[in-house]
Amino acid sequence: QVQMMESGGGLVQAGGSLRLSCIVSGLAVDAQAMAWFRQAPGKEREEVSCIGRSGGGTFYLGKDRFPISRDNAENTLYLQINSLKPGDTAMYYCAASRFSFCSFHSSDFIYWGQGTQVTVSS
Repeated sequence: QVQMMESGGGLVQAGGSLRLSCIVSGLAVDAQAMAWFRQAPGKEREEVSCIGRSGGGTFYLGKDRFPISRDNAENTLYLQINSLKPGDTAMYYCAASRFSFCSFHSSDFIYWGQGTQVTVSS
């Protein structure tokens, strides 16, 4: 059984940073593409960053602000969020793809965590 548990969210001031973690069990984080998505109230879910099986990253919202990484030994996926803005307020989810390569289609991601809330105050 695959389980994905996000943590690291919280209330932060604009300009600050956060590191989100996603502890995975039941599959290896380096066996397929893994990604972070976010969804703000009233908005559609959007993909933030993705890391492919090879370790290469795809950064949909910017590499400097949303670098993604993984620790294979800890089987954990990370998302660093830098220079936080109020517009970054959202629920952040980690997800595992059915493919080894990154994709912009959320339907390609078959396992999802429950999410961690990030709230940025101005």
